Amino acid sequence: MSKQNQNLLTSFGKVIFATAYVAMVSPVASAFAASGLPTSIEEKLNNTQNTQNFPLVAQDMVDEQANQSTTENLPEAVKASIFKDVTERTNVEMSSLRILKAEKITWSDGCLGLKSNASCTQALVPGWQVIVAGSEQTWAYRTDETGTVAKIDESSSQTLTATMQKIQSTRQQITSRSTIQRRSEVLSARTTSSSSSQEVKMGTVQTVAANRTVTVDSKSKKPGFTLGILQPAGNFSEDIIARISVKAKRGKGYAKERFFGDYKYKIKQKAKFAKGLKAGDRIVVRLYDTQNRFLGYSEFECLSANSTVNLVLSAKPNEYKVVRTIYGLDADFDGKVDSGSTTYDYFTQVSNQNVSFISNSREIQVSQFQVQGMSAFTNSVYPTSFTKGEYALVQKSMSAFGSNLAAALKATPNQLVQINEVSDDETSAYDVGQMLMAYREVGVANGVQIQFSDVSVNHWAKDFIAELAAMEIIEGFPDGNFRPDEQVTRAQFAAMIAQAFTKAKIRNEVKFTDVSQGYWAFNAIREAHQTGFLTTSGTKFQPTAQLSRLETLLAIARGLNYTVTGSTEAILNAYSDATTIRSDVRNAIAALTQRGIIVNYPNAATLNVDKVATRAEVAALIYKALVSTGEATDISSQYAVEQNQTQQQMDMSRESQRSDDDDDDDDDDDDKMSGQGQRSDDDDDDDDKPKRNCNQGIGNGAEGCDPGNSQPRGGSNDEGGRTPGGKK
Repeated sequence: MSKQNQNLLTSFGKVIFATAYVAMVSPVASAFAASGLPTSIEEKLNNTQNTQNFPLVAQDMVDEQANQSTTENLPEAVKASIFKDVTERTNVEMSSLRILKAEKITWSDGCLGLKSNASCTQALVPGWQVIVAGSEQTWAYRTDETGTVAKIDESSSQTLTATMQKIQSTRQQITSRSTIQRRSEVLSARTTSSSSSQEVKMGTVQTVAANRTVTVDSKSKKPGFTLGILQPAGNFSEDIIARISVKAKRGKGYAKERFFGDYKYKIKQKAKFAKGLKAGDRIVVRLYDTQNRFLGYSEFECLSANSTVNLVLSAKPNEYKVVRTIYGLDADFDGKVDSGSTTYDYFTQVSNQNVSFISNSREIQVSQFQVQGMSAFTNSVYPTSFTKGEYALVQKSMSAFGSNLAAALKATPNQLVQINEVSDDETSAYDVGQMLMAYREVGVANGVQIQFSDVSVNHWAKDFIAELAAMEIIEGFPDGNFRPDEQVTRAQFAAMIAQAFTKAKIRNEVKFTDVSQGYWAFNAIREAHQTGFLTTSGTKFQPTAQLSRLETLLAIARGLNYTVTGSTEAILNAYSDATTIRSDVRNAIAALTQRGIIVNYPNAATLNVDKVATRAEVAALIYKALVSTGEATDISSQYAVEQNQTQQQMDMSRESQRSDDDDDDDDDDDDKMSGQGQRSDDDDDDDDKPKRNCNQGIGNGAEGCDPGNSQPRGGSNDEGGRTPGGKK
């Protein structure tokens, strides 16, 4: 890197410090060094490591300080030239741009030191080196002295933006009430714009007290749990830290373990965990004392509705590291296992870092774990999946700390993320989906890619893509790209659907003549067809055919068996191109609109049914569909069609139309549309109609990974993606 570029990046390092006011230690400096930043930044950052209490000032004050110290002599003509160029390149408004750093410099030639096909005859051109930032991106510019020549330094811009991405993400979530903490690693954690109760800090993730207040509907039938920690004997006065994670159910197996928080309990305290879970998910709890000593381990299975879960410690947990787990269905939220429901009751024991699920109670000092108000232990009662099948746990010894665990699960408590303190009044409640997203950067297993080189920090579908990747529903290509604008195929969509949804089979298996048993998506195609998401004509599946947006939407509506309630026409008034929607599919589109599933880019009001679907669009639709089933926490987007927000506008539009038309005719039409009903398969008659280049379906996050049980067969598939093998 040239000396001039080093100066530029050094300046940017100072801007990072001025913007974030974060005390960072050596891992940060190492990261900067890896990206080409000079070691002088390390010294600057290390000199700030005792500034934990230094307040974060408002953004306009940060800008003012930076401008006064570095840009006071920058000519307005130079600034205007740069702003104009940025605006023309990106459509970013000038009002959102600001100068972070400006420095006088003499360039070596007329091309301002940049490689060029033109002749650079002039030597020693005086000018400026400038860093300019928008809300989510940073650019480096080189100009002559007057701004007549202004050239973007693409290489430095990419380096700066890559370095800034995590900081940009974090700053969006920091409020004026934030405080600064130093931690041994720097991470960025962001939640959706709707979760305003999350406060994220550089170097640590903090969940503010407001996040404990999550609405838990006592009538909800969604899976969740209330976790308490008990100790019937002894006098353990220390707090207990419960480190909680989830292994999401995926078909016949489970996704990799994903962290969603450390929670500090006093004995007998309880906290509720709701949303973002489904029946069959496995919850893992590792227990620590306040000295960060590992005390015990438990694992239990999410049931069909809320469960009450109690973890019982021994009299001396530091010496006798055994945990009794007692839990069962608690649909009425009274803190007791519902009458007539199974009470699961079993013991786990840790030795060093290994954990065993005990099958013979004679190995345990049972008397230490008798809890007042609960029945005495008689026999171990495990969920069936714990005792039978490939994922059984009983009579096995396993490591509690595998090598592929997420960074947050390997770190000691309070090192990488801040601990959430459970309140004394049993009002602590946490939205699991929000917590998973808040800790996404450090909460996913090693090897799970959630950032892609071609999905920028300000890409419209970034959060949808990142969260689906964290959920292991989609993956990228071997080159590290996601290819968000690439068109999806039916095979890719089948793979994504098979990973995202577990549905009962409604059709018999069809042996497709164009899909061999060795094909990378063979199992996914079979599953997506049998569960009703995808349809075919005859015995050909057309795995490489591309899909229109209409076909992807119909597949989701069909597979989830969604029907519309109310007036279809009133709902479809949300779309400026509603007249292009065929009459036989209008109910299906209205049903998806009602449930907030539809996302339209670049214009939320334009459905574009005939447009070929891209990977980014499909990711957004699949994620919104998961939200509609309660298996994911919503991510707000300006491109999402929110039915509850647009209903009034649609009603007003409808009334306006009626003022010019015959009311009786409109009423008759509405009655006809609302009375048509919705077939459970969303009108399979569609298959008899001419197809536009493809059939129903859509591609697996487009990575071309095989979510089925087939094993890898070579290094690539028809779509150019990898074939990683079996879906668990």
